Amino acid sequence: MTEHLHGTDGVRSLANLAILRGAVGTDRGYGVNPLRGQNNVQGASDMGALPDLLPGYGKVTDAAARSRAADVWGVPVPARPGLRIPGMFATARAGELRALWIVGEDVCATDPDADQVARALDACPFVVCNELFLSETARHADVVLPAASWLEKDGTFVNFDRRFQRVRPAVPPLGQARTDFDILRAVAEAMGAGLGCPTPADALAECGRLAPVFAGLSHDRLDREGSVPWPCHSPHGPGEAKLYTERFATPDGRAHLAAAPYLPPGEQPDDDYPLVLVTGRRWAHYNSGSMTRRGGNLALDPVDFLDLHSDDAGRYGLRDGQDVTVESRHGRARLVVRVGEQTAPGQVFCSFHFPTSGVNRLTSDITDTVTSCPEYKVTAVRVAAP
Repeated sequence: MTEHLHGTDGVRSLANLAILRGAVGTDRGYGVNPLRGQNNVQGASDMGALPDLLPGYGKVTDAAARSRAADVWGVPVPARPGLRIPGMFATARAGELRALWIVGEDVCATDPDADQVARALDACPFVVCNELFLSETARHADVVLPAASWLEKDGTFVNFDRRFQRVRPAVPPLGQARTDFDILRAVAEAMGAGLGCPTPADALAECGRLAPVFAGLSHDRLDREGSVPWPCHSPHGPGEAKLYTERFATPDGRAHLAAAPYLPPGEQPDDDYPLVLVTGRRWAHYNSGSMTRRGGNLALDPVDFLDLHSDDAGRYGLRDGQDVTVESRHGRARLVVRVGEQTAPGQVFCSFHFPTSGVNRLTSDITDTVTSCPEYKVTAVRVAAP
C-alpha cells in the first residue's frame, strides 16, 4: 500500500474509510490492519529511527521536543531533519556524503534502481556495515562489523499494535560477533561520546525520560507481565491497547478527513514496456533472503520465479519453466517464468529474495512524495526469451 508514488494518499484514503465506517476505537472487530514489513519496524520508528523524528514521535523541528531531548542527552539536538535513504544515496553520488553506516540491511538487494545504489556506496569515502553474512552491500563496505542475530540479543521488540515484548539471548554470539547495541556503544565510546546507557534496559529507561508515552515501561515490568502496549505513562498504569475511544489526538478531538484525489503512478506501461511488474515477498523467505537462503527454506522456494498470466504467456510465446529476460526502462534481470492465474493479465510478479537475479535493477528511483518510500509496485517491463 505504501510502495507507490502516492502511497501516503492511499493510506490516508484507507484512514478516511475506517473513520467514516466507525471502525476506529471500537471492539467491533473490523477496520484497517496495518501489518509492518519486518519484525520491530514499529519499534525502530517508535525509537526515532526516522530522519525527522525523535523517540516517541517528537518532531526535530519542534523546539519543545528538542529541548526535552537535549535535557536527557546532555547535548543540543539539530533543528534540521536528516536525509531519507534515497537522499543519502543521491548525496553520496554527488560527492557530498562522507560516511555511511548501514545496520542490518542489504540495500543493494532490497532498494530500487540497484545499480545507482552501488554507485552511491562506491562514491561514499567511508562505508560501514553491521552484518551477519557478507552481503552484496557488505562487499561495497570499507569496514564490516560482525553482528549478532536476534537469537543472540537482549532488548525489546515492538509489534504493529504497539506492544513492547522482551527479547532475550537464546545462544551466545558466535566468534567476534556483537549485538548492534554493543557495537554502537563501543564506537561512541571510542569517539569520546559515551552514550550513558550500559545496557538495553538503561536505554529503554532513557527513552521513558525523553518520551512520556514510554515512561511506564521497563525490562523488569515486561519480565513480569509479558507485554505492555504504549502509550504507557505510568509504571502502575496498564498501557493503552486501544486508542481514540473518546477523542482523536487533534486540538478539537475530532477526526479530520484528508482529501486525496486520484493521481497516476510514476510509471505507465506502453508499447515498448507493456507489462506492469509488482515486487514483493514469498512465504518461504524473509526480506533479502540473506538468512533464509542459507537454510531449509531454500528447498521450499529454490529460485526466483516471474509469475505470468496464461493470457500473457500465450501472447508473448512463453512457456512455464522457461528462462526469460525481464527489461525495464532502468535495467535488466533474468528470471524463470511460472505461468498461472496468480496475477491479472498485464501484470507480472516476482520477489526480491534472490539478489543474483537482479530484480531491483528493474525498479525506478521514483518515491512517495511524502515519505520517500520507493514505488516498488509499479514498474513497466517487457519479457522475452533470452
